[in-house]
Amino acid sequence: MMKEKRGVVMLKLLLGGTAVFSGICLFNGNHRFYSEVVMPTARLLDAEMSHNLAIKLASYGILPRVKLHKDEALKCDLLGLKFDSPLGLAAGFDKDAECFDSLKTLGFGFVEIGTVTPKPQFGNPKPRLFRLIEDKAIINRFGFNSSGVDYVKAKLAKRKWAENIVGVNLGVNKNSSNALEDYQIGISELGPYADYLVVNVSSPNTPGLRSLQTKKHFDTLLKSVMSERNKLKSKPPLLVKIAPDLTIDELKEICQSVILNKIDGLIVCNTTVSRKNLNSPENLREEVGGLSGAPLFETSNEMIKSAYNFTRGTVPIIGVGGIFSGQDVVEKMKHGASLVQMYTGFVYQGSTCVNEINKEISQELEAENVTNINEVVGQYAKLK
Repeated sequence: MMKEKRGVVMLKLLLGGTAVFSGICLFNGNHRFYSEVVMPTARLLDAEMSHNLAIKLASYGILPRVKLHKDEALKCDLLGLKFDSPLGLAAGFDKDAECFDSLKTLGFGFVEIGTVTPKPQFGNPKPRLFRLIEDKAIINRFGFNSSGVDYVKAKLAKRKWAENIVGVNLGVNKNSSNALEDYQIGISELGPYADYLVVNVSSPNTPGLRSLQTKKHFDTLLKSVMSERNKLKSKPPLLVKIAPDLTIDELKEICQSVILNKIDGLIVCNTTVSRKNLNSPENLREEVGGLSGAPLFETSNEMIKSAYNFTRGTVPIIGVGGIFSGQDVVEKMKHGASLVQMYTGFVYQGSTCVNEINKEISQELEAENVTNINEVVGQYAKLK
């Protein structure tokens, strides 16, 4: 029985790994083949195993070669940085800075690594990553698995291209007795290598972390991290990533505190603990962890619009949640996001989707006679 089980696992590994490698080598620029054949076959693998294989291939530069879509209309100036596209990769994919340079070649305007914790930690026990295919969603409960600050610092020190905009997402160790000190370590150690920094207070998989978003703790946190950032010679922009499960009053308080403490931007939003209107099997829906993907799209949009209004459009917002197409990107930016990140859509559609989405953004702008993507930001938000 045990041998048979191992045999099935090995067969799936062989089929899934062969599909990914063959798709990269033989059908490099064919997005349809990649998304409809390669990625579904790769899903024969366990979700985390598939993720690790993708990271390993990307770290060796084994990625589809595509002729990148370039369009002046997609260029954005924000946070003192120049982005070739508003579409970036969210934290959670390249946790340990293994392949961020290679990912740039897919067409991302920026790549965010992490979440990085001060000390190495394994995270939560496996299994901890689940595909909800019927919902185009993922549930994860990784729990900030990280190789730690020293490992990531060594990787970032070897970055190939200065024009590759890299954000660093910072977290705390599970058994830490001082969260503020953990964030300070991340800022001081990794800040000199980052184009921007993100304080992650919104993962649902680290006990007590989301309590840092409450008014009682949030101002203290922001004062602490800004003070540490200001010690750096480079002074990279500092953003805060928040949860989608906040009440409207909590969000308003957070926005007020962000303005008061002169935080450079907000990332809206992280994964949700909500399980509304899902179609996947019940055993998957009930897995503990944060839900990402298509079910988060509208929730994220409404939260972005509220944050845009509460800050009166003065605080740049990076919108995250359910991006699968160019239309999704434009929609999220009309709600108030100045930049957009994807994660689940990238996992489901594969590496070639990035360039396709950039093309679709251009098509959306052309259809609306918009000369630059910045013009659509906040169109749906009604400032009073």
